[in-house]
Formats: sequence, structure tokens, C-alpha cells
Amino acid sequence: MSSIRLVAQTREIPPVDDLLAHTSAAQPIAWLRRGEGIVAAGDGVAATISIPAGRDRRRSDILADVWREIAADAEIDDPLGLPGTGLVAFGALTFDEDSAADSILIVPDTVIGLRDGRSWITRIRRAEAADFAPVAEPAAYGPHWAGRVGPGAQTPRCYQDAVRLALDEIAAGQYSKVVLARDLAGTLPGDADLRRLVRALSTGYPDTWTFAVDGLIGASPETLVTSHARTVTARVLAGTTARGADPEEDAEASAALAASVKDLAEHRFAVQSVLATLRPHTRTLRADDEPFILELPNLFHLATDVEGELGDGASSLDLVGAMHPTAAVAGTPTETAVEAIRRIEPFDRGRYAGPVGWIDASGDGEWAIALRCAQFAPAASDASGARRVTAYAGAGIVAGSDPESELLETRVKFRPLVDALA
Repeated sequence: MSSIRLVAQTREIPPVDDLLAHTSAAQPIAWLRRGEGIVAAGDGVAATISIPAGRDRRRSDILADVWREIAADAEIDDPLGLPGTGLVAFGALTFDEDSAADSILIVPDTVIGLRDGRSWITRIRRAEAADFAPVAEPAAYGPHWAGRVGPGAQTPRCYQDAVRLALDEIAAGQYSKVVLARDLAGTLPGDADLRRLVRALSTGYPDTWTFAVDGLIGASPETLVTSHARTVTARVLAGTTARGADPEEDAEASAALAASVKDLAEHRFAVQSVLATLRPHTRTLRADDEPFILELPNLFHLATDVEGELGDGASSLDLVGAMHPTAAVAGTPTETAVEAIRRIEPFDRGRYAGPVGWIDASGDGEWAIALRCAQFAPAASDASGARRVTAYAGAGIVAGSDPESELLETRVKFRPLVDALA
């Protein structure tokens, strides 16, 4: 059994207007959608489970087992029983098992949440502690700031060369699809209040999952998996185009995406991958026959929702381990595509395109794929006192892909984060 024994107590409180005001300015921890969600109040932590590379098992499996032990041994007082109440941990996992970054679960000592107009506070402590830590007061936002990013290890020209290489390998039959990313690197003031960035993403893109976990901040439109009361859901996104400058161009762009042979083929790969992975864990499972167009402020996606009834005791983290990486962020066949990504991309993705979300004591939770995101180094991470940041965006490469078009797609996907940084 785990040596970590936790005590959690949840109580309802008056509705909280601004969850982000309660979390840390330098290291915010948040999970938000349409103004609701959960945040870590202050910067206190009751427990951290960090799994480095080099283990003989998948890191998600290790985290799932450790969390199961911690939850089974915890003392929980939760009269509300809402999603996000009781004992919860926030998580961010690496895209690749070989990544040098850690996969992590963080249990804050205080969590504040809002759902369906009801707010609560959960206080968490080690069993051996005499009492819960004091609750941090909400703090005023720091001054506005601006960050600058530019080409990283994968320049625009090199990215197009990488796409051409992938197309040659696809033509040679090595794989059917591979998702290639590029990076932007930059700095921001060392004392920047990162809650401003999280708030800009949350208000600008309310239909995405806005997240901040261990320096990973972004706004993802893609649900990896959610589980609540034995119901499991996922949203598959694959196939993308930029929105038009006016309603007429918007309609043309949407119609072109819906009819695109290349994008529809890419989308089918992704949907079938998710269905095949979830089927062993479910009694019933369904997905619409045709994708719908998901509208975001800056682009359109082909999207398909999947829903099923769990048929075994899998937790949301177990399902994360089974599903990740999906064809939407890796390729097809998955293992071959991941090997191609290791060869072709000149950087370690870290947690970009990995699972990010939260899990509760019953194993339920909400997990997205970490897209439209950036990894922030610890404050004052260079000699000038600035804080380094690396942002990522990718595109799915299949037969018929055009290198210049794929580069333009990454530029559109960078826009939410780049605009928010500026």
C-alpha cells in the first residue's frame, strides 16, 4: 500500500465569482470550462506523485495504481458528491514514455470549485498532520504583462521539410498517418501573473478545457476521456481549417472541410482508434456515423462524440492509459507513428499532446489532450530573471497533405496562446 494517507473534507460555500483569483499567480493549478471548474487555492500541496522515464511499466499505469491505493486508504468527508468534490488530484502526463519530463499527479491542500451554480471548498491534509493548512485568501491580479515567442528548434522551413519526409514514408507504406508538431520558444517577465494568461484563454475560448498544471497551460478543444457514474465520454477531433474573414468565407470554409476527402479520412482513422480502445472497457458504446463541425473562434474542426457505459472497474486514469496516444495526436499505426515522431521532430514534446486533467477518489475524472498549450519553466529561469516558455502546435499528415498548408494549420493553432501571451 502507498505510504501516503490523506484526509479530505468538502463543504459547500457561497458561489465563487472568480475561481482564478484563489489560485497561485506563479504556479496556477486550474481546470475550467464555461466559467466553471476547480482550482488549487494558494500554492500548498498535500501530496505529489511524480513518475520519471525509465520505468518498466507505462507511467499512466503506475499513477493509476498508486492513486487507487491512496484513495482506498483516504478518509473522505464529502456530503456534496459532485464531480470535483472530495479528494482530487490534478494530473499532466507526457506524450511519450521516453520523454525526459515527469508524469505527475498533484493533490493541493485546498481546492475550490464551482459547478451548476454551487461552490465548495475541499481541504486536504496528511493523516499525520495536526490540522488542515490555513486557506489562502484570494489575491488581486498582478499587472498586465507581455511575452514574446519566436521560432524554436523546428523552424517553419524545417517543418515543411519534415512534412515532406513524412509524406515519402507514407508513400512507402511505413504508416498511414503521423502528427508532426513544431515549437515556438520565448520569454516572459519572471514575476508575471500567469492567472492572466489562464483567464484570457478561458474567456476567449470558453468551450475548450482551459488547464494549468505544473507549468503546463493551455486551452484544449479535445476531450480525451471523461467518466462520471459509470458513463464514459470522449470527443475526437481530426481535420482542421481556418475560419473565414466574414460569414460568407466562414460558410465556404466549413463546407470545404465537411467535404474534404483528406480530412474525412484522417478523422475516420482517429474515431476508429478511440472506439477500438474503449470497446473492451464498455458494455455499450456509440458514435455518430458522420462528424459534425466544431466551431472555435479561430478555426473549424471535424468532431465526433463517443459515449458508452463502463463494463469494468476501470478508472479515468486507466482509460487514459488505454487511449493515449490517440491517432488524432500520434498517427496510425500508433507505435510506428510515435517512432516516426521521435525520429523526425527535433525536440522532446514533454507533456504537449499528453493527457491533462483531474481524478477523484472514486476514479471518475475529466481528461483532455494537452493542445493549444505551452510549458512554462519555473519563475526566473534564466540569468536575466526572465521565465522561459515553449509553445507547441501540430498537424496530421496523411497521403495528399501539402507542406505549406500544414504549416499554415500550425500557425492557426498557435494563435490562441500567442494572442494571450501578447
